[in-house]
Amino acid sequence: MRATWRRLPAKLHEVGWEPGLEVPAADGSPLITDHYFPRTEGDFPTLLVRSPYGRGLPWSPMYGLLFAEQGFHVALQSCRGTGGSGGEFDLWRNEAEDGRATVSWLREQPWFNGTLGTVGPSYLGYVQWALALDPPPELKAMVVQVGLHDPHALFHSGGALHLEKALAVGLGMTYQHQGVGPFVKATLRLQRRLREVTTAKPLRGAYTAALGCEVPWLDEVMTRPDADDPYWRGASQAESARRLRVPTSLITGWHDGLADQTFEQYERLRAAGCETSLLVGPWTHTSALQQGWPEVFAESLAWLRAHLGPDTSGLRPTRVRVHMGGENAWRDLEDWPPAPYTGRWFPTAQGHLTREAPSDRAPLASFRYDPDDPTPSVGGQLLSRTAGPRDNSALEARDDVLTFTGPPLTEAVDVLGPVSARLSISTDTGHSDVFTRLCDVDAQGRSVNVCDGLGRVRTHGQEPAQITVAMSHTAHRFAVGHRIRWQISAGAHPRFARNPGNGESAVDATTFTPVRITVHADSALTLAADAGGREPGAAGEG
Repeated sequence: MRATWRRLPAKLHEVGWEPGLEVPAADGSPLITDHYFPRTEGDFPTLLVRSPYGRGLPWSPMYGLLFAEQGFHVALQSCRGTGGSGGEFDLWRNEAEDGRATVSWLREQPWFNGTLGTVGPSYLGYVQWALALDPPPELKAMVVQVGLHDPHALFHSGGALHLEKALAVGLGMTYQHQGVGPFVKATLRLQRRLREVTTAKPLRGAYTAALGCEVPWLDEVMTRPDADDPYWRGASQAESARRLRVPTSLITGWHDGLADQTFEQYERLRAAGCETSLLVGPWTHTSALQQGWPEVFAESLAWLRAHLGPDTSGLRPTRVRVHMGGENAWRDLEDWPPAPYTGRWFPTAQGHLTREAPSDRAPLASFRYDPDDPTPSVGGQLLSRTAGPRDNSALEARDDVLTFTGPPLTEAVDVLGPVSARLSISTDTGHSDVFTRLCDVDAQGRSVNVCDGLGRVRTHGQEPAQITVAMSHTAHRFAVGHRIRWQISAGAHPRFARNPGNGESAVDATTFTPVRITVHADSALTLAADAGGREPGAAGEG
């Protein structure tokens, strides 16, 4: 373990292990739990780590051994219906009551001193929010790493299905708790059959060829795009953050497929007056727990020591720390977002990006999107290893991708905060998606994605529709000589399921219709400047 990562803190305690403890779930099913503990006399706080991904690699060394070495009891538990635990796994529905049942069991253990923290990534973050909906009095600190609170938003946004995320989650939930061997075999099968599955007509049920079995809950989440559908009732734990008083540390990466949920969590905690901190690294969902683990572990350990014990020496002086893309440096900030100013950039018919607002709503450029030859996804916020910054040059050479590019910068431009696009769009079929991306173009012409977003467009006749697309958050420096680029297309497949172009469901459609999409002059890209004040792109026009 220590040979894998550099810069881990020195071991403070030898570790003992009690595997296979049976903890009664809310329905009486046994929740199999491994107890890691310091082999040292004395009282130590307890960390509860509940996971649907098993209790072996990487969870046992990363959360059992490493935290126990630092002076914590760790209860590493398999969620209901996974990793040997009894009952049936039902995505999100049992986590609150099973978490409370586990705390009741902890109260009866002779080694439990009444001080409890929680920690974990991804769905291990969701179970923390579920417990926090009605937090037990013993809960004194939470650390949510690349975690979610809203399952609907994981699978859908604006009516569009996050197809690649759905398949990744289905794979992980089905196989990871079975051990490394079955998980690796299933991962390779999904990679081999990804194109076959994601281009199937209809899409419904096609995943079974790649996952090797039916996953009933995956069928449900893929076919219910409406957040108001009764199926999703009780799924979101957003209410936890709105009233929480438990000190909570949030950790994410700019290219994490759950980053937007982390920013929502931070906003709600701040509004509630809850003590919180935010760390955002140059990571994807997976790299945060791999290359980024030394920083993630140090941040988590410092927060837990400060709030479960008397040691506050590891806390940083500011509430927020972000990694600046394009600069490869960390910045400490008082809050997020820090920028008091937002500036707009406008596209021109010549493919430029300018600060000068247009005088009309004239059509600027159009392209044809063919769902049978969908615009491919390149990097971005995903759960897989293909996430992150990538060279977009081949993508931008396609006929179905528009780019609008600013002039070479004579001064560096720092963009810190949420990015969004206001788009004026007309279509010939009335149905389309629009994918919009901010890119950094270097002096050699290499275009690299910074952040992006997708929205669904409905139009009537030739009248353009107005749509605002959230493009996530960023902290990025556009260096001198670089250019700011706005990329627009009608999809990113298989990251998002293809829009059929005719109003049919993306999951059930068997007929696809090509769409002619036109961007109008009153579209705008909105960027946030840094707190130092200069407007983005104020220098270097022309």
